Amino acid sequence: PPAATGSDEEDDSDSSTKPIRSEKKKNPASLFQTGGDPPKEKKTKKKAPPKAAESEEESPETPQKNSNKKGKGKKSKKPKEERSPSPIIEVDNLEEFVLRPAPQGVTVKCRVTRDKKGMDRGLYPTYYLHLDNDKKVFLLAGRKRKKSKTSNYLISIDPTDLSRGGENFIGKLRSNLMGTKFTVFDNGANPDRANADWSNVRQELSAVVYETNVLGFKGPRRMTVIIPGMNADNERVPIRPRNDNDGLLMRWQNKNMDNVIELHNKAPVWNDETQSYVLNFHGRVTHASVKNFQIVHGSDPDYIVMQFGRVADDAFTMDYNYPLCAVQAFAIALSSFDGKLACE
Repeated sequence: PPAATGSDEEDDSDSSTKPIRSEKKKNPASLFQTGGDPPKEKKTKKKAPPKAAESEEESPETPQKNSNKKGKGKKSKKPKEERSPSPIIEVDNLEEFVLRPAPQGVTVKCRVTRDKKGMDRGLYPTYYLHLDNDKKVFLLAGRKRKKSKTSNYLISIDPTDLSRGGENFIGKLRSNLMGTKFTVFDNGANPDRANADWSNVRQELSAVVYETNVLGFKGPRRMTVIIPGMNADNERVPIRPRNDNDGLLMRWQNKNMDNVIELHNKAPVWNDETQSYVLNFHGRVTHASVKNFQIVHGSDPDYIVMQFGRVADDAFTMDYNYPLCAVQAFAIALSSFDGKLACE
């Protein structure tokens, strides 16, 4: 049967009464639920929404709940263009939006542009994330820091302020020395500067592990993405490591997967005709690139948690679904640009 996602709740062996397809596939949200204590601490830091977000008064229609994950919602009469745009998404408070999981059933479709202009941008380009719709709402900017021993990208909610100390700093991506493992942090404090109850300490939002395959990095890459699980209220379980041995990477290496979810990139299929590895991005990706990837949960490879791929020399689409937020998805995308992995 097609729904081999271990949905033992509804074993209708005598499904003669209804067609098999209507058997509801296990709700994808349940793949990411790990329990975890509902967070007691509510975000205390409330800032006025950044300037970029104020003008985004969209018509107040609710985001279309698009149960068909391929993004072919109710848009049968869409104009002839190569990519279907993002559904209406309200970005009221940018800082909250970029840390909030995507709404269930809605794919947040974004575009990443890489800016290499200027003296050192070839080495330290700036990356910008916008919603992929008419308004091109700005979400995040990221840039590699210059004086770091390892790759270290700052992520900001202001396209002009990519400083570590500024109040627009929202997260960072840090690699190991080899440049094969990455950790994504929010903008909380380093554990050395913890307050008494640790509530100000930074959370780890994700980790990414790249493995070479037999062809080195020439063939398709293998990525493992580790994210915190979700609690019963569909909120991220806060993971605040107190030291380097307690982070997502160490938990994953030690197979301590409480409140942790492991995802992988979907293996591309070799296509003889094009002599390349291919994935079906449903029109959202137009250029072959080793950077193109889709991230899935092993129990439901049809539910694309995130996909990323090239549409022009310095432009990429990045689409993400529940339970990822924009910062997680953008940081995972940034990790794929990193120098040690890049083979182009």
